Amino acid sequence: MTEMTVPAQPATADAGKQALGLYSAWLGAMPNLAQQAQSYWTDAMQRSVLFLDVLRQRGNERNERLLDLAPHVLSFDFEPLIDGRTLERPVNYSLLRIIPPKGWEIDENKRPFIVFDPRAGHGPGIGGMKQDSEIGVALKAGHPCYFVTFLPNPVPGQTIEDVCRAEAHFIAQVGALHSHADGKPALIGNCQAGWQIMMTSALRPDLTGPLLLAGAPLSYWAGVRGKNPLRYLGGAMGGTWLTSLSGDLGHGLFDGALLVSNFENMNPSNTLWKKNYNVYSRIDSEGPRFLEFERWWGTPVLLNAGEIQYITDNLFVGNRLSQGAMHDSAGRRIDLRNITSPIVVFCSWGDDITPPQQALGWVLDLYEDDEALATGGQTIIYSMHQSIGHLGIFVSASVANKEHEEFTRSMDLIDVLPPGLYEAVFIEKDENLANPELADGKYVLRFEHRSLEDLRQLGGNDEADERRFATVARLSEINQGLYRTYASPLVRAFASEAGADMLRTLHPYRLRYELFSDKNPFMQGVAQLAEKVRAERKPVAQDNVFLALQDTISAQITTTLDMYRDLRDMAEENFFVHMYGQPLLQTLVGLRADHVLAKRRIGRDIARESAVAKRNEHLATRMAEGGSLEAVVRAMLYIGRSQELRAADERAFAILRELRHQVPADERLSLYRFKEVVQEQHMILQLNEELAVLDLPQLLPRDPAERARDLDAVRRTVTAAGALEGEAAQRMARIEALFGSAPLELAATVKEHV
Repeated sequence: MTEMTVPAQPATADAGKQALGLYSAWLGAMPNLAQQAQSYWTDAMQRSVLFLDVLRQRGNERNERLLDLAPHVLSFDFEPLIDGRTLERPVNYSLLRIIPPKGWEIDENKRPFIVFDPRAGHGPGIGGMKQDSEIGVALKAGHPCYFVTFLPNPVPGQTIEDVCRAEAHFIAQVGALHSHADGKPALIGNCQAGWQIMMTSALRPDLTGPLLLAGAPLSYWAGVRGKNPLRYLGGAMGGTWLTSLSGDLGHGLFDGALLVSNFENMNPSNTLWKKNYNVYSRIDSEGPRFLEFERWWGTPVLLNAGEIQYITDNLFVGNRLSQGAMHDSAGRRIDLRNITSPIVVFCSWGDDITPPQQALGWVLDLYEDDEALATGGQTIIYSMHQSIGHLGIFVSASVANKEHEEFTRSMDLIDVLPPGLYEAVFIEKDENLANPELADGKYVLRFEHRSLEDLRQLGGNDEADERRFATVARLSEINQGLYRTYASPLVRAFASEAGADMLRTLHPYRLRYELFSDKNPFMQGVAQLAEKVRAERKPVAQDNVFLALQDTISAQITTTLDMYRDLRDMAEENFFVHMYGQPLLQTLVGLRADHVLAKRRIGRDIARESAVAKRNEHLATRMAEGGSLEAVVRAMLYIGRSQELRAADERAFAILRELRHQVPADERLSLYRFKEVVQEQHMILQLNEELAVLDLPQLLPRDPAERARDLDAVRRTVTAAGALEGEAAQRMARIEALFGSAPLELAATVKEHV
């Protein structure tokens, strides 16, 4: 998670042109250079005082927030429903019902949304920090919305499994409150909360509706050379023993400031210069935005030492979740293939914390080919933004008003998609778009079929890289054992609660807030001086040559820090590649033995395979069973399997929704039942497409008028995105012939064919 991004500073790519432009400006300013210097000096001093006052306000706000029992940055009112501290296995999590702003109407018949924020160093609320947010989008669409929050301090002894158990309880409660709603609760998991709700859903797949993972890393080893340095951090530290040391020094607690510092260190130019310079150079307008962000960024939370150890051992270094190597306390394997709800993965190429490879690599770990994915009954959708940073995925208004809004609006369509891999494509409306009135908003959302090969094309590790990461995991276990056996008892003997509090207080991340606050005697008088400056403010003219020189120097500082970052990351990667690629080291940790694989694939599940085989046997006997609904769905899926139409479009779903609402309410099919029909007909086509089509007439009503009505429903749906062409048009013509023929004649044709 990186810090607040700032507007771009002047480009430095062409230093010669920039220097020439500055030189020309200096020549033009020579006649009144002294006046410009005086004007700039006055402005610079005033900006310095105002900037110091902004830092003082930040420190004071942070100190006030430390006194709050449950600090958060939610901009919505809420009602507490369940306090996790009252559960059988108490945790510091709670379930809140979000109260919509006045004038916002909520339809209680719509599926509820639950937003989960990451407990990765920062406090809760980022998913509802403003009205244009994940929570705001769900409320605007009329959905009941809930939020899972957490307190700054963990309950002593709570574990990650306890948290997952509590989240399952929260989801079940929301489901019970909205048992009449059309669909199970949709879950949104931001960053680290993404893998947490995936674990919860794998253990309790019966509770959840669609899952939306926003910037959530699930394959921590994945990435490409030269671009994803954070994945090497475990190797640079020799494994997770330093995490254990931090927990021991923290007297059983782990300071979230350490996690935030790791994120900040990834981009030193932003942390050390750009963020602050942006406020200083735009002090008359940027202060409130800076303070709003720092309310969330500046208050790190604590984790139990056991919690962070579980995370680092199993995820950061072990990468065990996608390999099916994690088990709960009852011995059940946490198998992501158990999840039966659709999974939406939203990631970005501009995200240096969770690159697309880490957000999607788990799919390749679980499934060998596309048939295995479809047969497993799992629906996975991904969307890749081109440039937005990690935090922008959660807080950017532009993302909320496009991607999150479209996903929210299309959640019912997502829930009924046939199994398979899809990419979400956003089509901007224009005059050439067919039937734009069928889609709300500015975009039309399409889910286009993709293959696992498309994910492999994103780039990733080769076998040698996998062996290097596996070497780190093995070495981590060795170092952890050495530390626990020989060093940990000594550290714990000297550690104390008072000492742990002092270490946290003196951490540079916290100390900077303390120093720039009214607690510091040297900051006395800054507030009064800032008020005087505001009353006498004299901003410098934008064409002042000294202001241009200031921006040039700032750009050079940024470039220098970026060069340092690139050199550091390159050195760290080279160390990782050469250190953990040594055959001797790999041999010593047991990775050069016969039949030892660096990357373990998830094991076969015989029970699941038997269930799939039994299901297929049952479906093979049901090809000629059903009625108009099954016939219409099978026909639409058959046409949709053409090369031109391997996509689901929200315009087509709008037609289906319209047809559904034409049915009397007491006869109307539930979304859950419709999903079952879609899944069943999809599997039937997977088993034997030709026989399924030949059997289709036996599902049709005898009345020609009713068959014509069903055919019209098929035609309207498949042409909602435009006229059919090629194979799709041929398939449509075949369906028209089947629907237009007499059922008895076609039944005889089928028997003859069989």
